[in-house]
Amino acid sequence: MNFVTYHTENRIGYITLNRPEKRNALSHELVIELKACFAKAEQDEHAKIIVLKANGEAFCAGADLGYLQKLQSFSFEENVADSNHLKELLLQIYLLKKVVIAQVQGHALAGGCGLATICDFVFAVPEAKFGYTEVKIGFIPALVSVFLIKKIGEQKAKHLLLSGELVQAQSAVEMGLVSFLVSKNELEKSVEAFALKMIHNNSGQSMELTKRLIADVQSMKLEAALDHAAHQNAKARATEDCKKGIAAFLNKQELRW
Repeated sequence: MNFVTYHTENRIGYITLNRPEKRNALSHELVIELKACFAKAEQDEHAKIIVLKANGEAFCAGADLGYLQKLQSFSFEENVADSNHLKELLLQIYLLKKVVIAQVQGHALAGGCGLATICDFVFAVPEAKFGYTEVKIGFIPALVSVFLIKKIGEQKAKHLLLSGELVQAQSAVEMGLVSFLVSKNELEKSVEAFALKMIHNNSGQSMELTKRLIADVQSMKLEAALDHAAHQNAKARATEDCKKGIAAFLNKQELRW
């Protein structure tokens, strides 16, 4: 792969954007490689938690503007196909069976901000800025808006999407866009410690089912959501992890997953 790397360490799968000279901008090829890496990570028995990180000064500057300019000569149908290409990646990460943590060491802008938004947790350094700048170049934050509204609500999403303003990492925490603010020197260690805590304390099967449940119930009416939750509850009780966890608790045994 040319633009993304993947390796595992301590049961953590690290997916790294590696196009620093272009501020890790999202090209067609980079998206292809990200899809392949996330598919590999999902099936990797040596990776229980996934970390998305980046090399260079920026986490991700959004879409490659040179590629966007090239797309202007495409037909409507070709542009729909290209949009679906990115949509598939965002949905893949959002519904991935494993928890995904974004490790944001620099600015996350436009589609790059969207990439962080869809991760389950976001760790960022105070120097990082976040924002959806599409309106400043006559474009729209179409796909990422769906996930952003889910995550932080309509009012805060409107502020980011319509103003196109960049916000400091501290403001991103207050908006609910970022989970944890960590100094640059401690970022890598903090992400690893958080991931290892979940790896050792939590059932991977339980995290998978819970993540999917959160995604599913939001689009359902109340009674349908509760019915679905009841079925998932019953399903979870029959899993080996649940049996193992309850037995360990009742027998006062220390359990490390």
